[in-house]
Amino acid sequence: MLDIDPRVRVDVDPLMAAQNDLGVCDAIRRIAPGGKPDAMSAPHPPKVAGIDSVVTASPHTAAPVPPRTAPAPTAVPAPSTLIQDRLAGMVSDLTTLHELTERLARSAGLDACLQEFLRAGAALVGARRGLIVLEPADGLGPATTIGLGLGRADLGHIETVPRAATSYGRILDGIPGAAGGSEVLPEVGAPPGSGGYATPVDPQHREVAARLAYAASYALPLTAEATGRLGAVVWLYDDQVEPSDRQRDLVGLYVRHGAEHLARVLEAQRARTRLAIVTEELLPSRLPRVPGVQLAARHHTGPHGGGDWYDALPLPEGALGLAIGSVTGAGPSAIAAMGRLRASLRAYAVMEGEDPVAVLSDLELLLRLTEPARSATALFAYCEPGSRKIVLAGAGHAPPLLIGEHRTEYVETTLSAPLGMLACWEAPSVEIEPAAGETVLLYTDGLLRRTGDAMDRAYARLHAAAASVPRAAREDPAAIVDHVLRTVLPDEDFTGGTGTGSTSGAAEDIVLLAARFD
Repeated sequence: MLDIDPRVRVDVDPLMAAQNDLGVCDAIRRIAPGGKPDAMSAPHPPKVAGIDSVVTASPHTAAPVPPRTAPAPTAVPAPSTLIQDRLAGMVSDLTTLHELTERLARSAGLDACLQEFLRAGAALVGARRGLIVLEPADGLGPATTIGLGLGRADLGHIETVPRAATSYGRILDGIPGAAGGSEVLPEVGAPPGSGGYATPVDPQHREVAARLAYAASYALPLTAEATGRLGAVVWLYDDQVEPSDRQRDLVGLYVRHGAEHLARVLEAQRARTRLAIVTEELLPSRLPRVPGVQLAARHHTGPHGGGDWYDALPLPEGALGLAIGSVTGAGPSAIAAMGRLRASLRAYAVMEGEDPVAVLSDLELLLRLTEPARSATALFAYCEPGSRKIVLAGAGHAPPLLIGEHRTEYVETTLSAPLGMLACWEAPSVEIEPAAGETVLLYTDGLLRRTGDAMDRAYARLHAAAASVPRAAREDPAAIVDHVLRTVLPDEDFTGGTGTGSTSGAAEDIVLLAARFD
């Protein structure tokens, strides 16, 4: 009887992916092919770690030959070794996906997430260039295009290609059945259908591809369960190549789970944008023009939306009222409270603005009666530009900073509690007379807190920044506040003038109001 090795079925239990911030990667299932065991097979050995590792061998059917003339046997890898290699590859792939999705989750802000998404996908499909187009189907925006290895001019050239001529463009247009995939630009004169193109390649597409030196692309839609289509991503190849099946599987998993994270980041960005718009609508749309004084203001909202505010309003007899303050809390409720407080102060300032103490006393009474659970800091200054005289009073607010050619110093104000903290608020006023060409700078404590330093060091940093204003910039209050911002917070990016700036994740609002007296 021939000694026939048994043929057994090999079962590989599903390898469950590790959970990460974006979800759980699908389990990858692999079952090795096998047949039924022979009737004369040996007993089934026990499983080890969920793997039935029995070596499968071919039966001996050839006639015996002399040992000296027999060919050397060919080494056949054991199925257990093949399975272990396959499992090792699966574990490596899942580990890679886990690391990439974690990096995506740690990205701060929508633009950073899009850039990380594009870089990770390029690594998975073996491309060095690409672009991601964010264009939500709901039309609420924001719409943006970010490139990898492509400059702004390159992206402009790509935008000249008709959308119907590219796979990612058809995704963005919402054409039914558009799912992206691989496209290889065929050689000139190739028949229709070559390289994944059902029609001849658009001449503009071929011209742009030749200009940017790419010959193939791989595109995928960005779709989230809650929001639907978000946009499309495409990676470009220098040669006429396509990603392998393994690369397609990996990038497909990454894009599917990454798109859900992008949808959450997008919704958070929209919420911040809405809060910033509401805040800006509650603040002055423009500063008044009053003879004898020049004004400039900067307001930068934190990611959660805060209650910092400012105001400048003309008063009777050529006077000017300057106000600045901060309401406790963050979010929509703080923004609404800030709007109510600012509107109330404007009314009190028109009626009794020449007495800042009376203005703040009335404001404190209103706050204590209508919103007893809330407190606020405030400072109000009554200015007479003709005589360069300022009478001001503060309620728990940071002292103004006087910036001039021969001095840079804080105005000595009396210590007082914030509004709403005491049963009866009262504090004396302070009178100052800035010289011609000097600037009074009002600010909220968010400017100090964003430094991350202790308050005494933050005040010292602000004083040094104000003292270092160049001589030429001292004539322009806008240049003064911009210099102070850049110097006190050099690591943050402030854009948009009085609008919301792009911050590095700081939670505090920032308000600066500068008045330069002629």
